[in-house]
Amino acid sequence: MTEDSNLASQIAAKLEYGQAVCAKIAQTIGRLGFPAESTPNPPEFKAAVFSLITDPYTQNQNLSGFWYNAQQQRIGQIRFNDEGGFYAEYDVVQAHPSKKGLFVEAINAWGNKDNIKSEAKLLDIPQ
Repeated sequence: MTEDSNLASQIAAKLEYGQAVCAKIAQTIGRLGFPAESTPNPPEFKAAVFSLITDPYTQNQNLSGFWYNAQQQRIGQIRFNDEGGFYAEYDVVQAHPSKKGLFVEAINAWGNKDNIKSEAKLLDIPQ
């Protein structure tokens, strides 16, 4: 199997899983309560640019993807590990809509297909 066909088959195999992760990130963004006009767009699995990364410990090929904005700046990532877990991070970088003095840097998501967890990464607004 060529690397391109292996990549395509890994993306196809992770499609539903990846869409569920993106849905969880979108749900977490929605729960923050941003006004409609400033709600960040959630990630779309198919919009990520994927590659296969060799795990230095297991030597297995793991699917890794990055999301970019219109200026081609990296705004998020998702990585599936060979044991079935994943980690994702998606940039929000906006003031928190209800917590003064805090901004939402990103949404982090982790877990596995049967247990997707996510949380907002909050930081103090610099003075």
